[in-house]
Amino acid sequence: MERGLRPEDIGLIPAAAGGPKGLVLSHLDRLLFGGWLQGDSPLHLVGASIGAWRMTTACLPGDAVANFASLAEAYITQQYDPEPGEKKLRAAPVSAKFEGILAGQFKGREPEVLAHSRHRLHIVASRGKGPLLAREGRLRTPLGYLGAYAANLLHRPWLGHWMERVVFSDPRQGLPLALNDFATHQARLSPTNLRPALLASCSIPFWLAAQQDLPEAPRGAYWDGGITDYHLHLDYRALMGTGAPLVLYPHFQREVVPGWLDKALKRRHRPSPFLDNLVLLVPRLEWIQSLPGGKLPDRKDFIQLPPAERMQRWRVAVAESERLAESFLVQAARDSLQPLPL
Repeated sequence: MERGLRPEDIGLIPAAAGGPKGLVLSHLDRLLFGGWLQGDSPLHLVGASIGAWRMTTACLPGDAVANFASLAEAYITQQYDPEPGEKKLRAAPVSAKFEGILAGQFKGREPEVLAHSRHRLHIVASRGKGPLLAREGRLRTPLGYLGAYAANLLHRPWLGHWMERVVFSDPRQGLPLALNDFATHQARLSPTNLRPALLASCSIPFWLAAQQDLPEAPRGAYWDGGITDYHLHLDYRALMGTGAPLVLYPHFQREVVPGWLDKALKRRHRPSPFLDNLVLLVPRLEWIQSLPGGKLPDRKDFIQLPPAERMQRWRVAVAESERLAESFLVQAARDSLQPLPL
């Protein structure tokens, strides 16, 4: 890039699934949406799971820094315990509690989110298909995901026989991309379905309950958007001929993995022409190793660490992410942006 990175060149920002790993982007989000991303033309924000939560937060009015700080604290202080008299967590109570967390940030503010003067929000969820995944069930769901895994292992598009990508989009403008790589349905976001779509996009199978029959969308069971689109390896090339041709992607790793079921399939982690106009912002390995435990926050921390220690580690990771924001400002100001991680 010969003239540095300019806000007016950016037409879209993706936000990956990945659970607590997304916390390390907190200060970068605060910087970008707190003033750096100035402009008048529409800016498309597309996210799955925690990425959808982040991008919905970006659409809230008011102080972006305070809004993202509130998101980080809400995520960090999550704590789930078995119901009285039970030894194991059940998905339904976890979903109910998580729905309350989302309500604390967005309930009653849905019209404001969708009325943002510039941002166009797109939430990705995964809809189950067929006799095994169209409805959640104690036996049918594990069998359905086994079939989905086998189909995806052979050929990613075959996963589309089991799961469908559903993109809930700002009613003013749909996602301006060609979504021909995978079975896709585009639905209209509204104040009625915004929080249900967001909850569905965050509903990790077997940890949270599937969300059933979302308003203004096809009937079926909806799960985490990361199942079909873990890191949103979409075809972004349609933006290349526009006035804002670049995709700016704050991410927590160098690989843009297509779907959650592709995590172990290293051959699918390679770059593709879909990403030719994408600027990937990635923490250096040395920075990651400086975090508590020498790693990014991880969903396994819920199980492996006492709650107080987990929350402390995650707060340190959020605080340290300010260094990533500072590094971004330095690099973006250069005349020539080098293809290096932060």
